[in-house]
Amino acid sequence: MMRYKYLINGQVQGVGFRPFVYKLAYELGLYGFVKNSIEGVAIELEGEDSKISEFEKLLHTELPPLAGIDTIIKTKIELKHEKSFEILKSSEDLKSFKTALVSPDIAICKDCLADIENEKKYKDYFATNCTNCGPRYSIIKTVPYDRVNTSMKKFIMCESCQEEYENPLNRRYHAQPVSCHNCGPNLSHEIKDVAEAIQNAKIVAIKGLGGFHIVCDATKGEVIARLRELKNRPTKPFAIMCKDLEQVQSLAEIGEDERELLESREAPIVILKKSAISTISDLIAPNIDRIGCFLPYTALQHILFKYLKNPIVATSANLANEPIIIDAKEIQKKLPFVDMIVDFDRDIVNGVDDSLVQVIGSKVQTLRLSRGYAPKVVKLPFKSKKRILAVGANAKNSIAFVMADRIILSPHIGDLDSLEAFDFFTRTIESFKSFYDFEPDIIVHDKHSNYETTKWAKEQGKELVAVQHHLAHIYACKAEFGLSGEYLGFSFDGTGYGDDSTLWGGEVFVGDERKYSFKQIKLLGGEKAIKEPRRIALSMLFDRLSLDEVLALDVELIKSFTHAQIKTLHQSYSKNLNAPLSSSVGRIFDAMASFANLLQFQSYEGEAGLICEQNYNKNITRIFQYVILDGIIDIKFDFFDKDIVSVFINTLVKIVVELSKKENLEVILSGGVFQNKTFLELIELQLESKKIKYYHQEMTAINDGGIALGQIYYTLMKGR
Repeated sequence: MMRYKYLINGQVQGVGFRPFVYKLAYELGLYGFVKNSIEGVAIELEGEDSKISEFEKLLHTELPPLAGIDTIIKTKIELKHEKSFEILKSSEDLKSFKTALVSPDIAICKDCLADIENEKKYKDYFATNCTNCGPRYSIIKTVPYDRVNTSMKKFIMCESCQEEYENPLNRRYHAQPVSCHNCGPNLSHEIKDVAEAIQNAKIVAIKGLGGFHIVCDATKGEVIARLRELKNRPTKPFAIMCKDLEQVQSLAEIGEDERELLESREAPIVILKKSAISTISDLIAPNIDRIGCFLPYTALQHILFKYLKNPIVATSANLANEPIIIDAKEIQKKLPFVDMIVDFDRDIVNGVDDSLVQVIGSKVQTLRLSRGYAPKVVKLPFKSKKRILAVGANAKNSIAFVMADRIILSPHIGDLDSLEAFDFFTRTIESFKSFYDFEPDIIVHDKHSNYETTKWAKEQGKELVAVQHHLAHIYACKAEFGLSGEYLGFSFDGTGYGDDSTLWGGEVFVGDERKYSFKQIKLLGGEKAIKEPRRIALSMLFDRLSLDEVLALDVELIKSFTHAQIKTLHQSYSKNLNAPLSSSVGRIFDAMASFANLLQFQSYEGEAGLICEQNYNKNITRIFQYVILDGIIDIKFDFFDKDIVSVFINTLVKIVVELSKKENLEVILSGGVFQNKTFLELIELQLESKKIKYYHQEMTAINDGGIALGQIYYTLMKGR
């Protein structure tokens, strides 16, 4: 007989791990106990050595679907001669360092779906869940993950739920949100009435796991047009929720990888190519051939589709540049045009948006890391001696922090362009501090002094590290794949603060040194140029032509201005007045859309890139000539080439491949420009044909949502 103590770290709380351990021990005739602690899960096990070895083997091979083990510390201890195995209450020794991981929210499982159909107790109950599914991060206040530490604390379980909750062999054992019609949260409206409102072209706000969705019928153009007008969202695509996979297939083209993502427990929004024949309104995603689709992931949503035949718009309830709304009172205040608010009385503690992904070749690309995927852990091959917090970028913000051998990434926070968004940023930091009793020794921030994140960091009185934005993109990719050493890093995005105080965005690094960059262009009007691609295109014309020659041009770009406006902008260009220099590849894409007369005004970030992607012609193989001199990449554009978009993309691919061959290093591709599916797929094909190994983020955000990860990994690699 032997007795061992185990301390297990990983995704082991709120995921059915303790009842799994109980069942294993019971079946193998082992004695002792298992309990949650603020360090993970603690087990003591007594029995025959062969049985304990079998237990250890099954511990890894038979894990519950949501569980994951990072480390096991095993210690031999004295025998206690027990004759039972128990699940003990969680440790309350708060002097220890909290390291138990907070789990993401997970889509309803198949067993619970069967319950809402067939089980009398859960029949059509909107909040049905078990230990394998449902809310986690969105309801937790601190660890350990016990009911008293969640927004379920106020709901006293009925006798039946209590029995399930306390039975280690039941799948609802210690499922903290467990409840039923008799004892759980109540819904403000009958779901049948909600469906009727949607069918009657009403705009409905429906509470989900991490916040409210604004919902309407996706086939009714008049209500979508009304929603766009009232939300002041002229063209930005809306996400579509479909009843099932069959309905998605009627709207879009789906590969096997995309099907798996749609049906996964994370249930993200998946960007798909629209089918030629579709019943949804053209106003869903104007001017582009892509559409974001996802499937129901809560019991409420599944029940709703019992009464709906059409797919629905399901977009986050928020105002522009503000976080997702989690409180019905805020809906009334900020979105008064909503015809019906569907609420329930389980509070959302931590707001969390829907995740957004797409498939590039055979790889997943994460555009927004959120519900289902985050909080996310990136394991390190070493332990950090210091606690480090990285506060990310101003756009697509997320935070990251490191404790011991883990980097923990927050869900997507969003653009910090409003007081509400900044408040969400600070609340998220405080939430994670509470989860882990975390107080940073070092805060890492962007070099841009005007970023709200930088300002906040400098106010905290901590040791500071500043990391250049585009180098952080490269290190974010390194972090995901555990890379070290020298790589050729292509960092292409919109704009970020460069080491020379200009706006970078088209940078090529060898190791940590910028070796190449694109010829800079002037952004006429600064931030205004980002909203008006025509200003960037005009600046590029000024680089080559006189004012009189520009005014004489008979092209739509010039016709979009008055002559007086062009003269004023030429003064700005000539005298460098509010005309910052930028090497941004994202801004060049904007200019290409303008020259092609695809887009002169941009209503949302990345619109020009999406439209360029849609207008790429694979039959065009030409490239523009270019020169690389003293590290400056200078493309000789023909601004009046009718195929300018396709030729530019071909040229960009050629440049990436040429530099990759020249430098003879493995390649990293990172930054928001690489969200352009067509562009990235062309690069992948070329690099693979040349047998050049490359990396780009897959399970972490490739855009500015990954900056915090890169900031923290850079700091770790520099030995802080």
